[in-house]
Amino acid sequence: MATDSTSIRRLNELHPDIRQDAIDAYTLACKITPVGVHPLITEALRSFERSDDLYAQGRTKPGNIVTNAKGGNSMHNYALAIDFVLMVNGKMAWDVNENWMKVVKCFKDKGFTWGGNFRSIKDYPHLEKTKGNTLSQLKFKYANKDFIPGTKFINL
Repeated sequence: MATDSTSIRRLNELHPDIRQDAIDAYTLACKITPVGVHPLITEALRSFERSDDLYAQGRTKPGNIVTNAKGGNSMHNYALAIDFVLMVNGKMAWDVNENWMKVVKCFKDKGFTWGGNFRSIKDYPHLEKTKGNTLSQLKFKYANKDFIPGTKFINL
């Protein structure tokens, strides 16, 4: 299946230093998944406020806990991460199966780290590419407004 405009729009929100690798990985993933199976990018750039709102879910707001990252503590906040799901015959499928792993491999081949390999909490829909930057380094750069000129993207 071809790429979809929602996923491409979200990938275009990523940090310019990883954007093309993400688009290339996604495009390949769309080509190699079988008919009726399509990866959908559900989120890329996430505001600090949205992270705080998601963090509150299941704690101080109704719903299930979906993240342990408050604003500023997620790679999404720095436009260095995506989340995806597989659409199977038009319905969201969260099963980590052979097709899921095809998508993961496309991104890993472009240097992304998969949340399914995290040591503590497994985050199967999550992929990130930090270019060697730790969260502490990113937070420091953000606090010091170390941005690419004319943007809100941190210098990596």
